[in-house]
Amino acid sequence: MKMRLLTLLCSLWLVLPLQAAIDTHEFATKSESDRYRKLIEELRCPKCQNQNIADSDAPISMDLRDETYRLMTEEGMSDEQIVDFLVERYGDFVRYKPPRDSRTLVLWYGPFVLLGFGLLMLVVIVLRRRTGSQEKTDNQLSGDEQQRLATLLNQSRESTDT
Repeated sequence: MKMRLLTLLCSLWLVLPLQAAIDTHEFATKSESDRYRKLIEELRCPKCQNQNIADSDAPISMDLRDETYRLMTEEGMSDEQIVDFLVERYGDFVRYKPPRDSRTLVLWYGPFVLLGFGLLMLVVIVLRRRTGSQEKTDNQLSGDEQQRLATLLNQSRESTDT
């Protein structure tokens, strides 16, 4: 009996750190709640770097969730205004999809340029190998030339044998 109680207490002790933070924000309508959920899932945690603020338990994420809630309910800002406010404060990093502008051209189009360069190099290598194999076949002797070479080799062998 004591062993079962000890096992139960130990398992509860191990589960306690797994509790996640639960937001207690209340909304007037389901659409506002959905809008809030969508917004916090689109924004990246500045500390965690690869989690959105909905999934992160970092203090900065909790503050950003509270700020998003405040901006939605008290300030009445639109989604774009909220995102612009947070981008102004934390930079483009808080967005999972950075804007397409002159600062992010490499980010958006760099992979396609590298892919095109790689395909171009592949085509060049294949063409060089093909022309190299054609040069080898062009350097082969014709039937008449092979017979003449064979007679010359036979003559040189006969002259060395005697």
